[in-house]
Amino acid sequence: MPSRKLKEFLDANKIKYVSIQHSPAYTAQEIAASAHIHGKELAKTVIIKKDGQLAMAVLPANYHVDVEALKKVTGANSLTVATEQEFKDAFPECEIGAMPPFGNIYGMETYVEDALTENKEIVFNAGTHTELIKISYQDFLKLVKPKVLSFVK
Repeated sequence: MPSRKLKEFLDANKIKYVSIQHSPAYTAQEIAASAHIHGKELAKTVIIKKDGQLAMAVLPANYHVDVEALKKVTGANSLTVATEQEFKDAFPECEIGAMPPFGNIYGMETYVEDALTENKEIVFNAGTHTELIKISYQDFLKLVKPKVLSFVK
């Protein structure tokens, strides 16, 4: 079952989505393999601390955040990848590390890697380590209104 907050948000906005169940998996690579999804279609969420505030960086599972590039393109004075300890309370209904890429419903800025714009659909964690949600990339853009930037290596 997707996180209540995510499901209510998608339903309230009349977004068509598909729920995908998979065996427990914790890394983006494990999830992609378990659910038979190409790494570029699986959007992983990396929580960052930008000038002391939590924010989301969303990128294809087969990429890595280039912290220096992200710091530069966001104009941040400081930017680091947040530790689980720093963000665990920000997503009370989600398993740690399985938060969906919807910073807007958690009061966070959201940055999306430009490489995701090539996808017709994206798949992402639904708040657990056993379920994914698939929606159109255009619906994701419309709902989240992220800043689309280039910040991977």
